[in-house]
Amino acid sequence: AKDSTMVWLASDEDREGEAIAWHLYEALELNKANTKRIVFHEITKPAILHAIENPRDIDYNLVDAQQARRVLDRIVGFELSPVLWKKIRPSLSAGRVQSVAVRLIVEKEREINNFQAEDYYRITAIFSLSDKTILKAELSHRIKTKEEAIVLLEKFKDAMFTVEDIVIKPVKKSPSAPFTTSTLQQEAARKMGYSVSQTMSIAQKLYESGHITYMRTDSVNLSSLAIASSKKEIESEFGEKYVKGRQFQTKSKGAQEAHEAIRPTYMDKKVIKATPQEQRLYELIWKRTIASQMADAELERTTVTISISNCSKEKFQVTGEVIKFDGFLRVYMESLDEDNLEENETALIPPLKIDEKLLMIEANAQEKLSQRPFRYTEAGLVRKMEELGIGRPSTYAPTISTIQNRDYVIKGNKEGVEREFTTLTLKNGKISSKTKSEIVGADKGKLIPTDTGLVVNDYLTDSFPSILDYNFTAEVEKDLDKVAEGEEEWTKTIDDFYKIFHPIVEQASATKTEHKIGEKVLGIDPKSGKPVSVKIGRYGPFVQIGQADDSEKPQFASLLKEQSIETITLEEALKLFNFPRMIGEIENKPITVAIGKFGPFIKFGDMYVTIPKSMNPISVTLEDAEVLIREKMEKESQRVIQTFPQDEKLQVLNGRFGPYIAYGGNNYKLPKGKVASEISYEECMKIIQDTPEKKGNKKTKKSKA
Repeated sequence: AKDSTMVWLASDEDREGEAIAWHLYEALELNKANTKRIVFHEITKPAILHAIENPRDIDYNLVDAQQARRVLDRIVGFELSPVLWKKIRPSLSAGRVQSVAVRLIVEKEREINNFQAEDYYRITAIFSLSDKTILKAELSHRIKTKEEAIVLLEKFKDAMFTVEDIVIKPVKKSPSAPFTTSTLQQEAARKMGYSVSQTMSIAQKLYESGHITYMRTDSVNLSSLAIASSKKEIESEFGEKYVKGRQFQTKSKGAQEAHEAIRPTYMDKKVIKATPQEQRLYELIWKRTIASQMADAELERTTVTISISNCSKEKFQVTGEVIKFDGFLRVYMESLDEDNLEENETALIPPLKIDEKLLMIEANAQEKLSQRPFRYTEAGLVRKMEELGIGRPSTYAPTISTIQNRDYVIKGNKEGVEREFTTLTLKNGKISSKTKSEIVGADKGKLIPTDTGLVVNDYLTDSFPSILDYNFTAEVEKDLDKVAEGEEEWTKTIDDFYKIFHPIVEQASATKTEHKIGEKVLGIDPKSGKPVSVKIGRYGPFVQIGQADDSEKPQFASLLKEQSIETITLEEALKLFNFPRMIGEIENKPITVAIGKFGPFIKFGDMYVTIPKSMNPISVTLEDAEVLIREKMEKESQRVIQTFPQDEKLQVLNGRFGPYIAYGGNNYKLPKGKVASEISYEECMKIIQDTPEKKGNKKTKKSKA
């Protein structure tokens, strides 16, 4: 920098980017005379040349806002974390935004656990028209009980069914706004199954390659250049009637992270040379941007009401949609989250007339369960955080990564429960009943709180209700926005926060509790007469029989992965003390089932066999163990290609990427042309001696910093 005539500071144009520019300016002791701050939202030649022609000074308001955010986050983390170490266990952490995100997930889990599902019957029917065309319809309201459903089906036997009403309405559908950080994360999750951090990583590469504009933004605005080039592209691809220029308004008052939505840098570039993942995300961004400047889709929605002669209240209804003009739907249709999916599907409706008689071929009454709340996906959590004003585009992905890395939340699967349900069918004047089964309550790839997350959340919400309050967290974000806009001094924001926060921390730290936070007494052990409790330890949740001050040392047992301190019973807890349990012998060798750090396993001699998730370690039999042991032995035998009597430590093994030599804890590649089953001991040793030692292979001690 000292040898240069001009220094250009070109970091991102958001709070973090401005702070980086300022830090460089200070650390390098730059001169204002030959230092210029430039910003651009896309890495393209025209954008960079335009930025160079329009330099500016460092925006100290943005720098102050970033300083304030960092200091606030340090204050919360540094003051709350030691309280958690003291009250719950060491190595825990709290954060201004992360703890509120965990609270959202915990509250959702409790909502699901407390949900009381109600049975109801969904009545559907198949009608035949005079020309033998088939029409499917559904009763316009739900029936509460099986008895009511049977009564209704009995009435259908003698009823006349007539088309009572046909309502045709024109409907317009408008396209969604171009992508913001949040909406891109949501749509990439729905359409392609990407995690929030995965989406941001791919978007970062697209931005750096000059394919898209800056990917951390909460603005839905498009530049006039982007709108004009989109219009040109739509006209040439689809025709003028598909064009409808729009400028969307950003609803979020605190939109400050960037000044344009996420869009392709060149709208005429429909396809790019990149990795398959990058191509897919780019295509999504291109379609969404183009669609936002296209005409509304015009539909015709038809609702047919069918009356039942001997029922005055009940009616059948069928709704159908016909696309009259596809508009933006020609290019793009936004996906829906599962909690927005409607059960009623739209159908194709044949030509009908009012007062037309219909013949019922069949009617079905299917027992259903009212839908429980849905757990958050990563993208769903981002949407909720954005709704509440918690966090900003640059913080969504790091927050979600942090709460998973801290083991407060896991992205996992919940196995459902099998339930039986009844289907009643009226056909040919007879009602038949069938009992079927289905799995309910199963979830895949959803955010689920761990026991540690539950305990930490409960303690923080009880002891620091104002800090964990959604409105309070959102207000802090607004205060930071005021600093960014130059409306408030950053030191005053910190001072106001600290005056409220610090006394609460001191009070919580000084408060003594009878039990360890999160401890729950389940009952008394019938054998010893001692209390049985569950609590959080350094390595996760565990059960304890007895107390620390007893003359005999307490007994401990870890919970199984699928168990939780919230729901475990005394009976389930006591069964954990049966491990390790011997279940028999094979070839005079004992077989035991035990639970280790990584889950349940079977020990057979020197062999360790993982027990699959589908098996409960409490009920694993000798026969089950034998099958698992034989399977592992077979795999092992296929893995070992050669051993050598000269040295037992030398092996030729079959690996994931083909055969290799294993010796002394190191692996060695087989040269091309060498056959693994025929290679000699001497050839193996020569390969080992000729292979250079890898640099940096020595283990270094971890820094205590």
